[in-house]
Order: sequence, then C-alpha cells, then structure tokens
Amino acid sequence: MAEIYINYGADHAEMTAELMTRADIKSRIKPGAGVVIKPNLVVARPASGGATTHPEIVEGIILYLQGAGISDITIAEGSWIGDSTARAWENCGYAKLRDKYGVRLFDTKKDRTVTVKSGGLELPVCKTILDAGYLINVPVLKGHCQTGMTCCLKNMKGCIPDSEKRRYHTLGLDKPIAALGAVIKPGLHIIDGICGDLNFEEGGNPIDCGRIMLGFDPVLLDSYGAMLMGYHPDEIGYLRLAKNSGIGKYADENTDIEELNRGRRPKTEMTRSGTAKRLAGHISEDSACSACYAALVFALDKSAAPKSKFHIGQGYRGKKLDGYGIGDCASGCSRHVPGCPPKAVEVLEFIKTAR
Repeated sequence: MAEIYINYGADHAEMTAELMTRADIKSRIKPGAGVVIKPNLVVARPASGGATTHPEIVEGIILYLQGAGISDITIAEGSWIGDSTARAWENCGYAKLRDKYGVRLFDTKKDRTVTVKSGGLELPVCKTILDAGYLINVPVLKGHCQTGMTCCLKNMKGCIPDSEKRRYHTLGLDKPIAALGAVIKPGLHIIDGICGDLNFEEGGNPIDCGRIMLGFDPVLLDSYGAMLMGYHPDEIGYLRLAKNSGIGKYADENTDIEELNRGRRPKTEMTRSGTAKRLAGHISEDSACSACYAALVFALDKSAAPKSKFHIGQGYRGKKLDGYGIGDCASGCSRHVPGCPPKAVEVLEFIKTAR
C-alpha cells in the first residue's frame, strides 16, 4: 500500500471516490462506526477562491461511504472567529450535501469540550471530534500569512472553541498546532489540492493545481505539500515540532507515492490568479499541466525576479532549446529541472542557479 495517493482530473467527486477505493478505506472503518468529516470552511466563501474545501470532494467521500453501507455521517466544522459556520454551510455548498444525502452538519463552535494535555499545554478540544468513530480530515493545501502553509495539521484548529483559537495566537501557533496533532488523530486525510491560495488562508489568489491527495500520516502529507509549495518542511515551524515529537515523518525520496490518472491532469488556467498573471512574464508556456505550472508559480513567487524565461509544457516535448526548462516535457532545454511534475522546492533551487 502506498503512503500517498494522488489523483488528477476535473470530476472532484469521482477523483475522491477513486482514491478511497484504491486505498481500500472501507476496510479501515469498524462496522457501525460513526464517521465525522472535517473540511476547511474557515470563511463563508466558495472553494474557487482558494480558501475552502470543495464540496464535491466531500460529496465523493459521502458517495463512497454510503456505497460501503456506512450511513452515520456527520460533517463537522467551526469557521474562524468573526465568521458564521451556518453561513459557510450555505455559501460553500454543504447545505446542499445535507439535503441531498441526508448527512448531518455540526457546528463545532456549539460543542462541549474536553481538556487534554499535550506538549506541556492544556488544550480544550471539541468532544464530537474526540468521540468520532472514524475521523476524516479534508484540508485545503494553501498558503498562510503567519505559518507559511496550512494543510492537515493546522486544519484541526477548527476542532477547538473560539477562545482557544485566540489563545493559540498568543502562544505563537506553532507549538499548540503541533501539540493538537498529538491529540486529534484522524484515520484518514484527503487533501484538496485543486486551487489553494498561494499565500493567504482567506483565499483570493488561487493557483490551479488540479490534484487531490490521500494518506494517513499528517506530517508526511504536510511535508510533501510544503515541498510542492516551495518550502523545505523544516521552514514550517509546527511541522518541524510535530516531526520531532514523533507524530509522523517527513516525505523523502523513498516515500511510496502512487499517482492515478496522470493523463487526466488538467491544463493550466493562467488567468485565474493575479499573481499568476504577474509571474507569467517569466514563463514561456505551451500546453502545461496545472500541477507543473503551479510548481513554477510557487517557486517564482518565493524568488527574486529572474532575468530569463522558463519553458514549460507538453508543447516543448522533444524540442531542443537554449534556455531553462521546467519538468520532463522541457528536458530538451540546455538546462532543466526534472519531474512530472517537479516539486516547487526543487524548482526554487533550480531558479537560484539559473541567474
């Protein structure tokens, strides 16, 4: 069994169900167990803005579970301070899922809490999350203005009361997020990597990547996601603390990754994001897949403006070119970074040497 599964395509519900089938998730859920699905609905804005979990991914989870005979399904979330979870249910498409499939919506802001000890801290946690028979975490892989990135571990911050969300900021975020990761342990993580925001948790600057990922180790998944975004995992403070405390391990060259439907990778949509438009002046693109193009955008955003353009896309396959290439399709360039797609952290190191 692989450690990370990745699927590509445009039908997000189908992609999700395929991943769960491939990983044989139903064999991990005890008969009669209640399943709790935790998306990211930090704000009441549609997923296309890059901040919230696509409802189609959660729909795929529901379809898979109900097809396996599992009917006790709850979607649980608490939006951030100042926003309404009830409004997020409506604006983000989750009320429609409730009505269509008969699942429950539960606002963790209204939950009772249980105080647990972890990492030298006392942490009140929502009881519904701790009591879940099987917890499925469905975060968005996106940037964050304070922690650099947010994904599996940080998404658990929606499982604490608002008073704790405030306190976490006074504690510096990294330590309590890592400590929370030792307490709340989802059985499954399904990452929305469709179009997460480049660097801000509220969205507004989405970058098309066109992928969904599945795995079981939140540190492994977050570290892999960090590299996709151009970070070394140790640059993310809570991730470094979580790894050092034994919650999980970092992804590396030996990580077993299985990709489904590579031929279904969507083509990039360069007009979606203002940052992508700005950085497009450094890119010579011809039929690039979203995942590859996103790696280049993430890397360019973290680097000083290069003097040369970077060739990327399937249109360069088999062509001999002077200059710099990104990904296996541009291997005919005089210099290129390999990968299909390469990670942004690898592209960033390449850009540093291409000046």
